[in-house]
Amino acid sequence: MSLVLEAKNINKHFHQPKDFHVLKNISFGVKEGEFASIMGKSGSGKSTLLYILSTMDTDYDGELYLNNELVTGKSHQQLSRIRNESIGFVFQFHYLLSEFSVVENVMLPAKKLGKKSIAEIEHDAHQKLAMLHIEHLAHQKASRISGGEKQRVAIARALINDPAILMGDEPTGNLDSHNSENVFTIFKRLKEEQGLSLLVVTHDEDFAKRTDRIIEMEDGAIVKH
Repeated sequence: MSLVLEAKNINKHFHQPKDFHVLKNISFGVKEGEFASIMGKSGSGKSTLLYILSTMDTDYDGELYLNNELVTGKSHQQLSRIRNESIGFVFQFHYLLSEFSVVENVMLPAKKLGKKSIAEIEHDAHQKLAMLHIEHLAHQKASRISGGEKQRVAIARALINDPAILMGDEPTGNLDSHNSENVFTIFKRLKEEQGLSLLVVTHDEDFAKRTDRIIEMEDGAIVKH
């Protein structure tokens, strides 16, 4: 199995107010079609690591590979394109634009990428919504739907460009157990049916236990993976 994502000796320091070594020699990979979770206490460096892995933070030492291509050292413009093409991101908060309809929210990353016509993008967006059983909400304003539905819309939006990997930062952190279960089921299905790779930071032990692998962090280092 080839690696979709690989981190090699990643170190990060915060320099203000004094030097703090926040990530220490992080090395691991995520295989194609693997569903991995990252766990650790608050302050162990999980979210900091995820921001580096998702290419949003470039201030680190070490090497990051995506689809066997070195992304460390690329320009912000190149990284923005790589991120848009290859990485889907689901946060704890859905960050939907409330004045836009559901389908318009899902279309946004594909419009930004600009590889397809608007008609094709809209067709793809409806397909993703159908896959997540929320196509009936396509023309509702994003502000009018429930929290669990919003998170599904955010997942559809993360999938619109058919990324190589889906990353989540506490994607169930704001949801009740019923909706958390829904999100887990969706992720599992994406892995099984689409062969998607997933990497999710979570505090939810039940969620993590059912993923393929738990990467445990403590004080900025990986203690188990």
